[in-house]
Amino acid sequence: MDLQGQNGLMSTYREGWRNRNPAGIAAAVSIVAFYVVLYFEDKVTRYTGFAPLTGLAEAVGLRNRWYLYGFLYCLVMMAGAVYYLGRHGNSRYNRYRVGANVGVQVTLGFLLPFVMPLFGGTEFYASYFWPLKYDYFFPQTLQDLPVYMAVYTVAGSLVAAPILAYFYGKRWYCSWVCGCGGLANTFGDPWRHLTSTTARSWRFERASIYTVLAFAVTMTVLVAVDFFIGDAHPSFHAFVSGERWDDWSVKTFYGFFVGSILAGVVGTGLYPLFGPRLWCRNFCPMAALLGLIQKAGRFRIRVKKDMCISCGNCTTYCEMGIDVRSYAQTNESFTRASCVGCGMCAHVCPRGVLRLENDKTTKTTLPVVTS
Repeated sequence: MDLQGQNGLMSTYREGWRNRNPAGIAAAVSIVAFYVVLYFEDKVTRYTGFAPLTGLAEAVGLRNRWYLYGFLYCLVMMAGAVYYLGRHGNSRYNRYRVGANVGVQVTLGFLLPFVMPLFGGTEFYASYFWPLKYDYFFPQTLQDLPVYMAVYTVAGSLVAAPILAYFYGKRWYCSWVCGCGGLANTFGDPWRHLTSTTARSWRFERASIYTVLAFAVTMTVLVAVDFFIGDAHPSFHAFVSGERWDDWSVKTFYGFFVGSILAGVVGTGLYPLFGPRLWCRNFCPMAALLGLIQKAGRFRIRVKKDMCISCGNCTTYCEMGIDVRSYAQTNESFTRASCVGCGMCAHVCPRGVLRLENDKTTKTTLPVVTS
C-alpha cells in the first residue's frame, strides 16, 4: 500500500505567491514577459537594439535562444520536481511519474535535439507527436526527415499514441512523457489549486479544446494539399502557407496564435493566476484527441462506495478542474476526457476513496495509486 500522506496541504492558501495576490500577479507578469521576449525577440531587438536571449545563449555556448530555453526548461522542471517530491514524494506513483517527466525532457526534449546536429543529424524531438507537434505531418517535414524518423513520427502519432491511450488513458503521455505536462506537473504544482472547477469553465474547455483540434486537423490537411498543388495555385499557397509572420496565412496564424500565444504566453505565463494546466485543459489538440480515446478506453477513476467524507481535497487539487468530490459523493466511478491521471485526487484523499485503474476487472503493469 502506497503511503498517501498529505504533505503541505495546510499551507496552500497561506503562501501569497501561490495565490492571486500581488506576489502571484508579479510572478505571472514575469513569466509572461519572458515568453513575450522569447517568441518576439525580433520586435524587442527592433526597439532596443539588442537581442537579450540570443546574446545570453551565445554567451553560454548554446546555438540560439531556443536551446537556451530548452536548457532553462530542464532546470526549472528539475527544481519543480524537487519541490513537488518534497511535498508528495511519499507516493510511489508520484516518484515514478515525475521521474519519467524529467528524464524524458532532459534526454529526448533537450539532449537529443542538441547533440544530433553536432554529428550532422537532424534536430528531432522524439517526445512530441502530431497534433501537438503539428508540423510533423507536413509533407515537407516528412520529406526532409530520415526515413526512420518519418516512420517513427507517423507510427507514434497514429498507432502507438492511440493504442496506449485506449489501454492506459491519456496519462501515459500527458502526465508521463509530454514536456508541457511535465512543466505543469513540477514547476506548476504550487498553483494547481487555482484551476477553476465551475460549470462555466467546463463549458469553455469543451468548446475551446475541440475547436483547436479541428483547427489543427484542418490546417494540416490544407498544408498537405498546398504541398502538392500550391505551385499551380499561388493564391491558395499564399492563403495556406505564407512564410512570414505578417502574411497571416493559415499556417503562420496557427503557429502564432496556438503555438506561441496559447501554448506559451497564456498557457505557461498564467500558471500563477489560473493553474498549471491552462494549455493542456483548454487548448492542447493532443490532449483533446487522446481524451476522446480515453473516454472509449479502459482508464477510469474508481470510487469506493459510501466512504467519501466530502472534505473536498480531491477537487481542490485536481489540476484539470474536475469536481472529483461530486463523483465520490454519489459513489460514481468515472472517466473524464480531460483527466490526465496525475493521481493527486487519490493521493490527497484522507480515506483512500479513489483509485486510478486501467481496467474494471484486471490489474495493470503500470504503477497505480492505491488506497
